Amino acid sequence: MDTLASCEVDVKVGGDDSGEIATPWVSGMKKRKSELVLVALLLPALFSVWAAVAQAPSPADAIALEQQGKLPEAAQAWKAVTARNPNDAAAFASLGVVLSKQQKYPEAASAYRKALGLNPKLPGVELNLGLAEFKQGHFPAAAAALRAALASDPANNQARTLLGLSYYGQQKFPEAIKYLEPAATSDPANTELHRLLAQSCLWAKEYSCALEEFRQLLQQDPDSAAAHVLMGEALDGLGRTSEAITEFEAAAKISPTEPNVHFGLGYLHWKSQQYDDARQEFERELALDSNHAQALAYLGDIEWKTNHPDAALALFKRSTSVQQNLRIVYVDLGAIYMQQKNYKEAQAALLRAVALDSALPDAHYQLGRLYQAIGKPADAEKELHKVQELHKIAEDSLVGKISSSPPALNPSEAR
Repeated sequence: MDTLASCEVDVKVGGDDSGEIATPWVSGMKKRKSELVLVALLLPALFSVWAAVAQAPSPADAIALEQQGKLPEAAQAWKAVTARNPNDAAAFASLGVVLSKQQKYPEAASAYRKALGLNPKLPGVELNLGLAEFKQGHFPAAAAALRAALASDPANNQARTLLGLSYYGQQKFPEAIKYLEPAATSDPANTELHRLLAQSCLWAKEYSCALEEFRQLLQQDPDSAAAHVLMGEALDGLGRTSEAITEFEAAAKISPTEPNVHFGLGYLHWKSQQYDDARQEFERELALDSNHAQALAYLGDIEWKTNHPDAALALFKRSTSVQQNLRIVYVDLGAIYMQQKNYKEAQAALLRAVALDSALPDAHYQLGRLYQAIGKPADAEKELHKVQELHKIAEDSLVGKISSSPPALNPSEAR
């Protein structure tokens, strides 16, 4: 009993009430049981951590979701991958692709930029970034990315085409031609691409290039009034005004109610000093659109040139109520006011004409005459000297008169 008395006695084996005294082995079991209880308590938390790790999507899961067409789920999977590994450039690039497929271009561009920040040499990302920026109409940002893409892969025709379109979107037409021309040559059936190249040539005043492109477009669609109009503009730019008139007449015959066709034809007659024919065409344009500012302005010029200043003033008033930046109006107003000896108004009108385009000599000539009339010989000599400098240098063609800018791009159509 003395030996047993030195042992723990407060634990009953099996938890029964038999009164059996515990041995030293039983006491050890108590300690181990306490440890097992602690492990049992921790198991749910440990299992949760393990389950979370086991269920976290992998790149393979994200790819599988994308292949199944589950794009929102794929995007979430890639976001989880990048959250676990924020230095995974390829994962950010893949996230950008999935976001682009959902047309979430701002988020896609951000993912592509993150990828490039981690790995600037990751293939294809600059092209994808350029396309995402282009789709948003961010043409300068698109051009920067596409230049890098083309530098990495000079044979990439998609990058070349998109870069040309990005320059077109910025109205940088000479730069657009450099990239659109080889792209169009490699894709002769792409009429839209050839049209954009032709427009770029026209607005860059590379009329021979424009003429060739429009000629090809007309061969494919001879009944296109728009193509005849553009062909006429190119011919006018080359100084072939009589041929330009023929093209506009063809356009007017195909589509007599097409906006600006009669104005363009009237302008070409006006340029050839065929004022009766010009008047008729301007009036036809005004019958279609009574607020056509340019038709009103050039009709007013005809009235002024045919010695009807009051009729001219009335037309100029109507024109400026619609549009206030037509240079011809202010040149003629200056001349009319000067004839009426209203020198203050004449000077204001002529200075406005110079501000609108200082490269054309007629306003400088009228200002020279005005300064002579009001006793400012030094100013008169300065203006008349400008006339000599600008003579035969300035160009006044139909391009830019029918519209202030070429047709806008539709970025959503780009691929």
